[in-house]
Amino acid sequence: MDSWRDCGLVRWVWQQLGCDPPNHSETRTVYVANRFPQHGHYVPQKFADNRIISSKYTVLNFVPKNLFEQFRRIANFYFLIIFLVQLMIDTPTSPVTSGLPLFFVITVTAIKQGYEDWLRHKADNEVNGAPVYVVRSGGLVKTRSKNIRVGDIVRVAKDETFPADLVLLSSDRVNGSCHVTTASLDGETNLKTHLAVPETAVLQSVANLDTLIAVIECQQPEADLYRFVGRITVRQHSEDIVRPLGPENLLLRGARLKNAKEIFGVAVYTGMEAKMALNYKSKSQKRSAVEKSMNTFLLVYLIILLFEAILSTILKYAWQAEEKWDEPWYNHKTEQERNSSKILKFISDFLAFLVLYNFIIPISLYVTVEMQKFLGSFFIGWDLDLYHEESNQRAQVNTSDLNEELGQVEYVFTDKTGTLTENEMQFRECSVNGIKYQEINGKLVPEGVTVDFPDGPTTSLSMEEELFFKAVSLCHTVQICHDQVDGSVDGFQCSNGISQQQEYYASSPDEKALVEASRRMGVAFSGTNGDIMEIRTLGKHESFKLLHVLEFDANRRRMSVIVQSPSGDKILFTKGAESSIFPNTKSGELERTRVHVDDFASKGLRTLCIAYRRFTAEEYLEIDRRLHEARTALQQREDRLADVFDLIERDLELLGATGVEDKLQEKVQETIECLRVAGIKVWVLTGDKHETAVSVSLACGHFHRTMNILELVQQKSDRDCAEQLRQLARRIQDDHIIQHGLVVDGASLSLALREHEKLFMEVCKSCSAVLCCRMAPLQKAKVVRLIKISPEKPITLAIGDGANDVSMIQEAHVGIGIMGKEGRQAVRNSDYAIARFKFLSKLLLVHGHYYYIRIATLVQYFFYKNVCFITPQFLYQFLCLFSQQVSPILTVFGKECLLELLGSVQIYS
Repeated sequence: MDSWRDCGLVRWVWQQLGCDPPNHSETRTVYVANRFPQHGHYVPQKFADNRIISSKYTVLNFVPKNLFEQFRRIANFYFLIIFLVQLMIDTPTSPVTSGLPLFFVITVTAIKQGYEDWLRHKADNEVNGAPVYVVRSGGLVKTRSKNIRVGDIVRVAKDETFPADLVLLSSDRVNGSCHVTTASLDGETNLKTHLAVPETAVLQSVANLDTLIAVIECQQPEADLYRFVGRITVRQHSEDIVRPLGPENLLLRGARLKNAKEIFGVAVYTGMEAKMALNYKSKSQKRSAVEKSMNTFLLVYLIILLFEAILSTILKYAWQAEEKWDEPWYNHKTEQERNSSKILKFISDFLAFLVLYNFIIPISLYVTVEMQKFLGSFFIGWDLDLYHEESNQRAQVNTSDLNEELGQVEYVFTDKTGTLTENEMQFRECSVNGIKYQEINGKLVPEGVTVDFPDGPTTSLSMEEELFFKAVSLCHTVQICHDQVDGSVDGFQCSNGISQQQEYYASSPDEKALVEASRRMGVAFSGTNGDIMEIRTLGKHESFKLLHVLEFDANRRRMSVIVQSPSGDKILFTKGAESSIFPNTKSGELERTRVHVDDFASKGLRTLCIAYRRFTAEEYLEIDRRLHEARTALQQREDRLADVFDLIERDLELLGATGVEDKLQEKVQETIECLRVAGIKVWVLTGDKHETAVSVSLACGHFHRTMNILELVQQKSDRDCAEQLRQLARRIQDDHIIQHGLVVDGASLSLALREHEKLFMEVCKSCSAVLCCRMAPLQKAKVVRLIKISPEKPITLAIGDGANDVSMIQEAHVGIGIMGKEGRQAVRNSDYAIARFKFLSKLLLVHGHYYYIRIATLVQYFFYKNVCFITPQFLYQFLCLFSQQVSPILTVFGKECLLELLGSVQIYS
């Protein structure tokens, strides 16, 4: 049984039937350099080869597979049946009238799809045939990308892309680090640091790597770009050393190597199992309401067709019930016709009428609609009003099937940061040790103090201020690029020891703004050299050894680092939302800082709280041990890490808080007001805190100053949530004349959707505007789905710019991505992409409006045309004694000529 299952084709069929899943275990074992164990019984695991296949067809399966896909359409399949009926029985019309249009439609579609697939084959061949170097038999061997196997050690040079998902073994740097950019994967252009484990980092030559004996155990392939769980066991001096592997050790296929001459890595995921390939699989196809109604119309017209055919057949036999009409003198039956089965004759006559009336179903409707959508989509890209000159970006259409859906949107769900705002953060204020400060001319000035000094850097900081900005300069994931200038040694030499020639790369604009602010305050982050983080404090150089980075929450509610200070102290620096920092704080100016945080939020500033903790030697040893155990676990690693992180990030000492401004985009208020006047309800879904979100909503016109703001926040139980919802419903009913706005936070939303979904929906629909704050990405999608499946079935639109908006973009009927500063994941997963939120009004109210008018006119014309074409034919049967003869108008002009004329009209329509 197993022998025949090993056959490639049979095994693939077996897997497609679900009888033999490709991966039998939750983990895979990779032997570095394919050095398999020589002792005991070992059965090698089967892995995918490194070929990328984006094409749908091959030479052998193109014809049957393409025909199968095309005849899955109801209209095509229907006309195929009609054509076969015309071939089998004596019908009043020629098979050419059905077969020729069908053949034309099928051929044109096949040629189009075949050409597109040929382009995919061509692109695949270029990728699969790219030259790569692998370590084999003690030397570098040049081969093609498609020949890489799991376990091969691959060499990648600077500025080359990684040909497979590789675990980093070593680089040309002593500490085994390298920088990569993942712009082709997630659109982020910042440099990301990746590290090799110490035992392999020293193996910087092919000869040394050829002596490496190591085994990697890791999870099976999954699409999440930012998740990787594994461990590597290295044999050194008859001893096995186990090291954890995480995302920082994995180099993804499609990423590009920067700031390193070369690296060596072992392939763990290849070909279609690479994370890039898993992420580029086609998403579910969205269908517009018009297309769904077209199918309904087709069904209705099919019923009309069957009714006319059955009625005509019955009337024919009713007419022929009299003998003189059954066999008139001018049409005597043959002996065979008299003796034939009446049932078969009835079926034959029914099919003949079916063929006679079949043109009530428009065969070319789908093709014309597709052409109209395809050609019409160019108008969006050509519209100069949707062009953003500053970024040189024009609107793009990823899915032309939804053009008319733009004109029917009733609900718009929008992200805040980067969508309504610019996502360009600027440090404005901070709170340190209970004192509020502002940045004025590069100096930290306490609140209420006037300044009359010229521009210049801060010359002195208090002990608390210095520790605060040290925390800001150390607790982040920013990368730094040094530009050499005359008179500088490391790119930082100037009057205060800090150069302006450096550039920061950060995936989070908040982090970049804070690190730049700390530089202006006199505490400069100089970069990371291996596991050493260097900072300059007013010209004094300090080196902190980076021991651990704790970044668990995907929403970045809290992020921490553990460093060793120059004096040898082990210190935890942490930053995050006040909701995650304050409960874990044991000392510091908690209440005064809380007041300052609320004040920052009321001004529309994004807030982060900063805290720290010192460890004793015994505490750190215990923490280091538990972190190692959790990070080397292959099962439930995230849960175990979360428990350890909670243990570490407690008993904190509060240092202060920061306030960063994110300006509104141009014409956001006018756009929201325009949508509201058009009858479209706008909901803002954001992860920001309550006060910040409300302030921005008021600033952008989402909430009016005269609006009655209702709140459903900080609910702790189902009972309290239900009671609050009932009170809100009564208030709305009592003040039904006044406009209401609703504010909901993520925790209360979870309670509301658990047991009180209907009541929550009633409250939301009674409000003019809804703001949901502290939202997780999946909660955004749940809110969109809640409205989408409501009894009214409104058309929904979701718009956002970040990876956390992808779920709601895919959930909504129409998804729009903003070409912002948080990568391109939202754009890639959207149906349409625009550069700024202000373009939304014209996209919906102009393009969407006209698209809907065009498609509605086109569809109605087609059905009207075909009804006008068939109705005279049906009425004529009453005059020709249901003899299935063609109407005289078709005889005079010729049916084919009329079809050609109508076809010409439909093209120009």
